[in-house]
Amino acid sequence: MNISFEAPDKINGLMTITLEKDDYQGEVEKTLKDYRKRANVPGFRPGMTPMGLIKRQYGTAVKVDVVNKMLGEKLYEYVRENKIQMLGEPLPSDQQETLDFEGDAPLTFKFDIAVAPEFEAKLSGKDKIDYYNITVDDKLIDQQVEMYQQRAGHYEKVEAYDAEQRDMLKGDLREVDGTIEVADAVLMPQYMKVDDQKKLFDGCKLGDIITWNPRKAYPESDVEVSSLLKIQKEDVKDHEGDFTFQITEISRYVKAEINQELFDQTFGEGNVKDEKEFRQKISDIISQQFKADSDYKFLLDVRAHMEKKVGKLEFPEALLKRVMLNNNKDKGEKFVEDNFEKSIQELGWHLIKEQLVAAQEIKVEDDDLKNVAKEAARAQFAQYGMSNVPDEYLENYAQEMLKKRENVDGLVDRAVDLKLTAALKNVVKLNEKDITMEDFQKMLQEK
Repeated sequence: MNISFEAPDKINGLMTITLEKDDYQGEVEKTLKDYRKRANVPGFRPGMTPMGLIKRQYGTAVKVDVVNKMLGEKLYEYVRENKIQMLGEPLPSDQQETLDFEGDAPLTFKFDIAVAPEFEAKLSGKDKIDYYNITVDDKLIDQQVEMYQQRAGHYEKVEAYDAEQRDMLKGDLREVDGTIEVADAVLMPQYMKVDDQKKLFDGCKLGDIITWNPRKAYPESDVEVSSLLKIQKEDVKDHEGDFTFQITEISRYVKAEINQELFDQTFGEGNVKDEKEFRQKISDIISQQFKADSDYKFLLDVRAHMEKKVGKLEFPEALLKRVMLNNNKDKGEKFVEDNFEKSIQELGWHLIKEQLVAAQEIKVEDDDLKNVAKEAARAQFAQYGMSNVPDEYLENYAQEMLKKRENVDGLVDRAVDLKLTAALKNVVKLNEKDITMEDFQKMLQEK
C-alpha cells in the first residue's frame, strides 16, 4: 500500500492511495469463506459449495466492499496521523482513472481534500473588547410584577361588557336565516379583525341580543369561524349570513393582588415575605437573564474582533462548493450559490473558535452538559410562567433531553460557548459599559 498527499497551495489537497493485491486479498478470502459457509446453492449441501463457484458469484462484489472499507480506514487514519485539518468529506478526484476490479493489477484512488487555511488566532490582555452591563430599573421590575399578576389572575362575573378589560362573553349563538345553533358559545370581541363588527358589542349587558356576522368579523380565518360555529372549515362558505348572540355570561379577567399568595405562587411558599423582597427577587432574576444576554453580545464582539484581527481567510471555494452540493443533492446548485458565502463565514468563525477553545484548554464534561440541559429546561418552564420548578423535575427533564441525539450537539455547542465566554472574559481587557435594556435591544437589532 502506498499513500501520498500533496497540497501545493496549502488548501487544495490531493490524496493518492494505491492498494496492491496483497493489501486486501486476505480479507477478501476470509469474507468469501464466510459466504461459502452460509451459501444455499441448489445441488450442494450447506457449506459444500465449490469455492470457485462462490468466487464467480460473489468475488468482485466482496472485493469492492473490502477495498472501500479499507480505503476509508486508511484515508482517515492518514489524515489523523498527519494532522491534516480536512474540511468536509473527501471527494473522488477529477483525476481518478477507471478501475478494473476484475483483475489483480494495483488499484489507485485519488481524492480531492479541502484543507483549512493556516492562520493563528490569539487573544491577550492587549485585546480590548466591549462588555455591556444591562441596568435593571424600576420600569423593568414593574413590567415583571405586572406579568406575574396577570399569570396568577382569575375571571370574575360582571354585568356589563368592557372592551378595554378584555372581557369574555358566553351566550347562545343562532343563525338568522339558517339552522345552526350553538349553546354556550364563547366570544372575545376585542380579537375580531373588523372594527364594525367589534363595535356592535360595545356596552352590551347580560341578556342583550347582538346581531352580527362571524364571516365578516373574521374575514381571513375560516378556521376560527368553523370552530365557533362547530362546523367543518369547508362548510363555512355556506353560512355567510348574520347570527344573533344572546349574552348569558360576562367574565372579566382580574389580575392577582400583590400579596403573600402571589409571592408563594411565584417563588414557592415562604421564600418571599413582602413586596420589597418580591421586587428584589425579580431584580435578581432579571440581572441573571441580562448576564446571559451580555455574555452573548460579548461573544459576538469577540467574533467580530477576531475576524478583523485574523483577516480574510483563503478557502478552496470550488472544492467546498462541490462538498456542499454533495451534502445537499436534493437542494441543487442554486441552494449552494445562495448559501455559500454565509457558510464560509460560519466556517471561518468555527476555525477561529477552535483555536480559542484549544488555547483555553476547554473541555466539556458530563456535568457541563447536564447543567446546560437544566438551564434549557428551566427556560422552557419559564415560558409558561413556571419560575419555581423543583430541581428534581429539571433533572428529569434534562436527562430526557440528553437521551435524544438531535439535542446533544446543540447542548455541546452551548456548553462550549459558555465556558469559552467565561474564560475569555478573564483573558482580554473588558471595556465595560452600562446600558439600558431598550438601547441594548436596539443595538442588537442594528447589528
